[in-house]
Amino acid sequence: MTPNHERFAGLDLLASSVLVTDAAGQVRYANPAAEHLLEVSVKSLSRQTLAELFTNGEELDALCRQARAHKYADLRQDLTLQRSGREPLHVHVIVSAAGEEEVMVELRENVQQLKLDREERILDQSQANKELVRNLAHEIKNPLGGIRGAAQLLELELPDASLREYTQVIIKEADRLQTLVDRLLAPHRRPHIVGDVNIHEVCERVRSLVLAEFPSGLAIRRDYDASIPEFRGDKEQLIQAVLNIVHNAAQALRERIAAGDAEIVLRTRVARQVTLAKVRYGLALDLHIIDNGPGIAPDIRDRIFYPLVSGRDGGSGLGLTLAQTFVQQHLGLIECESRPGLTDFRILIPLP
Repeated sequence: MTPNHERFAGLDLLASSVLVTDAAGQVRYANPAAEHLLEVSVKSLSRQTLAELFTNGEELDALCRQARAHKYADLRQDLTLQRSGREPLHVHVIVSAAGEEEVMVELRENVQQLKLDREERILDQSQANKELVRNLAHEIKNPLGGIRGAAQLLELELPDASLREYTQVIIKEADRLQTLVDRLLAPHRRPHIVGDVNIHEVCERVRSLVLAEFPSGLAIRRDYDASIPEFRGDKEQLIQAVLNIVHNAAQALRERIAAGDAEIVLRTRVARQVTLAKVRYGLALDLHIIDNGPGIAPDIRDRIFYPLVSGRDGGSGLGLTLAQTFVQQHLGLIECESRPGLTDFRILIPLP
């Protein structure tokens, strides 16, 4: 252990990231949290200055110079630190003097900014998906109808009835693709029927439908906040959105259902001061659909709301896309956190 690490060893246990720099701005100490946040070992950090660590490190370096000059007890600022080849860091920075020449820099991830950025990505992705799906579906429909019609005409001209087996394959596959296209276009065609919605009636309807399909080995537990008010919305769309998520969870739980310990939790709460699509709402429905399944595969975790992306064999990859579309039509958003043993889909919808 270097002398600097011996001096600052007490900082090793902190959850926030701490760096100590010398008069030249060179990093002399970094705690394990800083190594984790910056994805750089302490050995590599000690060869760099703060200005070299970040491509826009001048502002942070200026704060350190001011602290070194003892102009302030400490300096606090929200910064977005850019790193070459990595995601930018949204952090709250606290800079303070740690001696005659040394400066301590504490970095705390700005969770709210990260959340806003993630929501913005989901909304942009969803809008791009809608345009892609709408255009692709229309491009597929016309040639698909031509293929089906041609197969029907060919079937009438075939001299041998046994050959109709092949034209029937063409017709059936064309019909299957037509059904898929219709499902892609469904959210954009169906009118938005608005009425008073009780979210617990929605949850109970979904619960009864799923338990009818999985009568044994699966428990769907209720954890409701009875004080949640009714709100204006399309009840059928919300039933479909929640059903798609719960049904996906049940499908992912097949092994645990066979073992008899599968569980899905429907939890409702009220969230306060929620920002959705850059609009601030005083109250929002906070519905969680939690299962104890294997979790979503890491390679598709960031793409689960994309159309035609599915985590299981035989899945259409449309259920979550449609769910996100229906919730966004209520000015809301679906988020997801997943790890082995716990997947949590969170539906947020503004309340009056």
